[in-house]
Amino acid sequence: MSRRYDSRTTIFSPEGRLYQVEYAMEAIGNAGSAIGILSKEGVVLVGEKKVTSKLLQTSTSTEKMYKIDDHVACAVAGIMSDANILINTARVQAQRYTYAYQEPMPVEQLVQSLCDTKQGYTQFGGLRPFGVSFLFAGWDKNFGFQLYMSDPSGNYGGWKAAAIGANNQSAQSILKQDYKEDITREEAVQLALKVLSKTMDSTSLTSDKLELAEMLLTPSGNVKYQVCSPHSLNKLLVKLGVTQPSPEA
Repeated sequence: MSRRYDSRTTIFSPEGRLYQVEYAMEAIGNAGSAIGILSKEGVVLVGEKKVTSKLLQTSTSTEKMYKIDDHVACAVAGIMSDANILINTARVQAQRYTYAYQEPMPVEQLVQSLCDTKQGYTQFGGLRPFGVSFLFAGWDKNFGFQLYMSDPSGNYGGWKAAAIGANNQSAQSILKQDYKEDITREEAVQLALKVLSKTMDSTSLTSDKLELAEMLLTPSGNVKYQVCSPHSLNKLLVKLGVTQPSPEA
């Protein structure tokens, strides 16, 4: 039945479904997973890097985490070329707002403007939806730390803990059980790594397969986005017991 209605994003099926948008979401289910957790002291983002071949030159920059502005960053799951277009759009929008109003763009306003762009690609003929989901971590003076998740349909929502990408259903159920309202940033990092260790296909985690980034406030009150170095990440994984220590450690 779906074959008659899945050739375009502009045609609803009799059950009221847009199959092309659903297929875009399915594509994200095959991508490396990403997890975001909101705490009182900041937002933690953890992403799984899919190493397709050991001959591949590993990137020195992050593959799953991107800084949009000084106060907003995101984790990505899905088609990276699609993500790059949207990230560049978000960066331009954030800078335009700062230029016009001389203050950082509110996090939800930035997320909503990007989701408006994504929604347009589900409504007009000749376009295909962006095959990418985002976790946005940010801070603004109105609502403090925030975590948002958005999908190819253009929907978005605020979350306390969220997972996108492969095995996101099992990750969400673990987060639902173990998340506490008053979680600290350190506990949030531990929980995110624990969830990823249970949902990833590989038996032990290493810094080659992971990326960890945090959005936090410095003692002086400034927003800081920091990416955990591979060396620090390995130490953390050994401490949590989710990886084997290297022979030279």
